[in-house]
This record gives sequence, structure tokens and C-alpha cells, in this order.
Amino acid sequence: MPKEKACKNCKLIYEGDTCPSCGKKDVSNTFKGKVEIIDPEKSELAKQLKINQKGVYAIRV
Repeated sequence: MPKEKACKNCKLIYEGDTCPSCGKKDVSNTFKGKVEIIDPEKSELAKQLKINQKGVYAIRV
């Protein structure tokens, strides 16, 4: 099972080589906390973290 990585650019947590959200390869294997954004338009947390797509994100990379 591949290990989860967090993109240093957009903080999306994913498995694979490149970030599916921004396409960058600048990743971190260590991150603190996870938050799942289901509806970014209505979420106050998504607005504070400047997230506009649903998914699982790292709180701190």
C-alpha cells in the first residue's frame, strides 16, 4: 500500500507521483493533521485555508 503524501503547494493528501490538484511533484512525507473538505463553497474552514476543491488536506506541511 503506497504511503500518503502531502503537496507542499496546495496541501492535498494523495498517493502517487504527482499532485492530482496542481500537478506539482514537490511533496512531503510528513505532515500534521488532516481535514476533509466536502463542500468548499459553504465551509468556513475551507475559506480560511483558501481551499476551493473538495478532498483531504494536511493542516500543516
